[in-house]
Amino acid sequence: MKKVLIITYYWIPSGGAGVQRWVKFAKYLRDFGWEPVIYTPENPEYPSVDHSFEKDIPADVEVIKTPIWEPYNIYRQLTGKKGQRINAGFISENKKSGWIDKLSIWLRGNLLIPDPRRFWIRPSVKFLEKYLVENGIDTIITTGPPHSMHRIGLGLKEKFPTLRWIADFRDPWTNIDFYKDLNLTGWADAVHHRMEREVIQGADAVLVVSNGMAEEFLQMKPKSLKVITNGYDESDVEQVEVKLDEKFTISHIGTLNAARNPRTVWKALSQLCADNKAFETDLQIQLVGKVDFSVLEDIRVLGLEANLTKIDYLPHADAIARQKSSQLLLLLINNTANAKGILTGKFFEYLASGRPILGVGPVDGDAAAVLKQTSAGVMVDFDDVEAAKLAIWKYYEQYRAGTLQVNASSVEQFSRRNLTAELVQVLSQS
Repeated sequence: MKKVLIITYYWIPSGGAGVQRWVKFAKYLRDFGWEPVIYTPENPEYPSVDHSFEKDIPADVEVIKTPIWEPYNIYRQLTGKKGQRINAGFISENKKSGWIDKLSIWLRGNLLIPDPRRFWIRPSVKFLEKYLVENGIDTIITTGPPHSMHRIGLGLKEKFPTLRWIADFRDPWTNIDFYKDLNLTGWADAVHHRMEREVIQGADAVLVVSNGMAEEFLQMKPKSLKVITNGYDESDVEQVEVKLDEKFTISHIGTLNAARNPRTVWKALSQLCADNKAFETDLQIQLVGKVDFSVLEDIRVLGLEANLTKIDYLPHADAIARQKSSQLLLLLINNTANAKGILTGKFFEYLASGRPILGVGPVDGDAAAVLKQTSAGVMVDFDDVEAAKLAIWKYYEQYRAGTLQVNASSVEQFSRRNLTAELVQVLSQS
């Protein structure tokens, strides 16, 4: 088989969305004649741990690890968070950010460029320079964020001009939703943009996860650009058998930061509860994953706290079970400048769950287009409380009648195996 080296920060036993894309690609690459080799840190800082992905990777897949130094212990000492995991996506679970947190964010954005994993770049280039030669590998893939992984790819490309390098962007770089929260100086902003252009123009091919991202990246003139969305693994979904919840559960599975806080939904639910006691009795809001302080505060202020069930984190199989047992799934798009191009990884497992989806985001964005194409649910705009009320009430009436279901179509195009076939087409290009 041809070998491809995959450079990724997130790998087993990492939990969360960041690890799944390349675990699943690696799972199916052998079916298409490619042997994955994984390069990942020996001692990474993961927001959560999930050993359930171990079943996806054959024991004989080569995983190379080298040590990484990260400044998170310094951050923990400054903020008094000794022993705590560092949340991704600027989530504050317990309180509003204090001045120390704000200073840490400023330092992260302005000094740790492109991100706190930058100290792994030079050691990795030095280590892999020798490894590539000794093992005859002529194709590499870097996946970010963290975008330091792409800087490793750029360093190797400079050492070996004939090396084929594919840069995979699971999220944007300078257009990511929290970029403005880094409080960058003009100098730091210019450095981020320069590094981003160097990666996008230096890679032989660039992968992105949505059409909106593709439009953005095309402006930076990549040599080749391909959209390969995230997806769902049929084996994960088929192995989970569940019974529907008796309550009218509206569930969000995954990280819920301040930019995704669906105030429109909370207001709609609060008004519906005030208007209809049966609805208030039947309603259960289920949030699974890390949740920002601002979300819980809005739920409390709007009188919905008694209807809330919050679960910190679940292994992947258990999260899928919660999706399949929920009456309605809540798809939340970040209310940020890049909202139209956001397709969250969890979205595709939602599609495969067979449950209706209520989305909150741009009605003309990529997620709305997929919902329409698959007939899996509806999208309401960020500020359209009336549309949210109408949609929720329609779903609730179907729930009361015992007819709440969805007949989604064309979902199989997003299976991990089919998406791996698309990846192999890129790998096979000369």
